[in-house]
Amino acid sequence: MNTIKRILICVCFLTAFLLLCCDESGNNNDNSDDDNNTDDTVTKWSLWAEGTKLRGINIWQRKVYKELDGNEFLGSAYCGPPYTQDDFDRLAAMGANYVNISHPGLYTEKPPYQLDVQVEANLDALLEMIEKADMFAVISFRTGPGRSEFTFYYGDDWFSKSYLNENVWKLQAAQDAWKEMWKYTAQKYKDNAIIVGYDLMVEPNSEEAIYNLWDPEIFYNRYKNTLADWNQLHPKIASTIREVDLDTPILIGGQGYSSIEWLPYLIPNAQEKVVYTAHQYEPFVYTHQDYSKNMKSYPGTWDADWDGRADTVNNTWMGEFLGAISDFSDSHSSIPMAVNEFGVHRFVPGAAQFMDDQINKFEEFGINYAHWMWSSSWLPYASEIDEFDMMHGTDPNNHTNVTTSALIEVIKKYWAKNTDKPSNTRFK
Repeated sequence: MNTIKRILICVCFLTAFLLLCCDESGNNNDNSDDDNNTDDTVTKWSLWAEGTKLRGINIWQRKVYKELDGNEFLGSAYCGPPYTQDDFDRLAAMGANYVNISHPGLYTEKPPYQLDVQVEANLDALLEMIEKADMFAVISFRTGPGRSEFTFYYGDDWFSKSYLNENVWKLQAAQDAWKEMWKYTAQKYKDNAIIVGYDLMVEPNSEEAIYNLWDPEIFYNRYKNTLADWNQLHPKIASTIREVDLDTPILIGGQGYSSIEWLPYLIPNAQEKVVYTAHQYEPFVYTHQDYSKNMKSYPGTWDADWDGRADTVNNTWMGEFLGAISDFSDSHSSIPMAVNEFGVHRFVPGAAQFMDDQINKFEEFGINYAHWMWSSSWLPYASEIDEFDMMHGTDPNNHTNVTTSALIEVIKKYWAKNTDKPSNTRFK
């Protein structure tokens, strides 16, 4: 019996030794395949700085106002429209690898400026679903201290002007609170592996919101270095973020709703790992057409810039217009750029070719991009506000998903180039 026990003990020790050796060599443990298939040379910064890596789409959220929205349009929750796991799974299955979350800020719009826990819970739920769908995310704040969602709806008559809040461009307290909101956000999410960017403010717009000005030169001659000047605020926000998070890239667009026209007036700040962005919907008279019998086509010849003269709008025009993006990068030591909003109404003539030519330019520039937008499956919203929903096809009277269209196939063609995703990336 003693001999048998000694043999068994030896066998146990030998087995344990062999298992330990295998584990250290990485040849025979369950995690070895994951390690070998995971790219640990990638950083969050390299996803923006080393060519086009992220190709995706925006989702949109705002707080629900029952007195304006009723109980169905945006759902019954605090924020809407509702998204489901299937919404994100379908998006990932089409090839997208990043979601730009255009979302209310985590702090209240009115003083005392403080954390809105219901907005925070909504963002957390979205991030959880995006992670399960194996995509990256950028947090983009539409609202925050001194800024309401209604800043994006000037001229609309479905709400009272009392809903407008533009104090972020008037009050130092609101700007200080905006900094604190981002400090809290960065502290909370800095270790979240799917979050690859913080977009400080969606479409800064004091020029219209406060002064009804559209000329950047006039605006900066009059209001440079005032509270209304985004160039004096974004460096302070970025610096505050870097107090708690040194690594997550910061995204900054210019005033004029981050349009390309205003891009040359955006002044880069001194922080590291900053990406500069533009939103691109030009020619607006083409991309935002309502359905009619006399719609402008792409390519085509028509007045693209409201100067009363016809322009030939084609791939050549596209290259010249979008060249301002690469020019801005080149003029600032090749800083990384991105276009995190662009799009076209799904039913305008030539929409697929327009998007193909445009995205091809982004690929030539080596920049990331996300178009507008991926609608949720919440039908009361999706069936009524769907001009930019490519999944509804080219028929303006159709408000449900189609199997395919020329526009869908263009998007899928570029999304098929995506190789980076959370499941095969372990950041250094």
